[in-house]
Amino acid sequence: MAIPPAPSGRGATHNAVPARFGLAARTADGDWLDDSGLVDGAPPPLRTTVTIERPRTIITRNQSPDVPFDRSINAYRGCEHGCVYCFARPTHAFHDLSPGLDFESRLFAKPDAPALLKAELGKRGYQCQPIALGTNTDPYQPIERDWKITRQILEVLEDCQHPVTITTKSDRVCRDLDLLARMATRSLAAVMISVTTLDARLARIMEPRAATPSRRLAAIRALSQAGVPVFISLSPMIPAINDSEIEAIVAVGAEAGATGAYSIPVRLPHEVAPLFRDWLAAHFPDRAARVMHHITTMRGGKDNDPRFFARFQAQGPYAALMRQRFHKACAVHGLSRERIALDIARFRPPSDQMSLF
Repeated sequence: MAIPPAPSGRGATHNAVPARFGLAARTADGDWLDDSGLVDGAPPPLRTTVTIERPRTIITRNQSPDVPFDRSINAYRGCEHGCVYCFARPTHAFHDLSPGLDFESRLFAKPDAPALLKAELGKRGYQCQPIALGTNTDPYQPIERDWKITRQILEVLEDCQHPVTITTKSDRVCRDLDLLARMATRSLAAVMISVTTLDARLARIMEPRAATPSRRLAAIRALSQAGVPVFISLSPMIPAINDSEIEAIVAVGAEAGATGAYSIPVRLPHEVAPLFRDWLAAHFPDRAARVMHHITTMRGGKDNDPRFFARFQAQGPYAALMRQRFHKACAVHGLSRERIALDIARFRPPSDQMSLF
């Protein structure tokens, strides 16, 4: 069956139905509205909508033994960047929405996040450890321009001298350079910028609404010059799609001022696997079978290996070769693969009272 191309500026080619939750398939009911807005048989542009979400708490606790942080904050649910391989896509199914196009167009914002964070940091017995931003969806995706929730979260963390790590594909992180630079002087902030390709055309296919590679490299340079520890992330590496660029990405990241690098091979949990297969068929029909052969070989004959530790360390000769190339490139350019140690001793619970000193 021919796979239709993704709507302009979107990653997924369609709205996947998560069979795990029994979500009913969406079919046209014959109403005239099904065809409204068609132009030469094509659907109208897909618009992004934002719904306010009112959670009771904002810090998410993590107990996974292979994840190097135990708490995170996600200011948004869903991500407009549209990366088809995003492992967070299946979370949209919990809202009876599709991990496909819904994930990148029907977004949720949490404007109460800063107030909730302040309340949680002020609870008796709170033990400080770095909070990770950007672990599920990007804290600097396009809607952050207007909502500014991530900036408000950083303001709370700076007031409390609480350490934070940020992972993003957006140069919008530089908007908050004033906060991050001050926090970095106290060893309270570190940033990881994801750069998966240097080819702007390929980036448009892989991450349709993320910043261009050149803008991300400029963000690395700006952060580095401001004294903010910054890593470059080559994640995910997709066999026969972007893995040929490993050495080049590491080289330009080092030149831009990154102090370290990180990389993992592509992961395809739950509904991500069929979405990814359809994306390959639409954009890379000449090599789709070869790409999936490499991926399943790296994952023990399956689309995904969810086991702790195994999920971030693919197996087999192709995975070993990618890992060896990455490690060698880091050594050549002097990039560390160790995480930045942040200071947890400075933390002070939030207070509405002025300090006397």
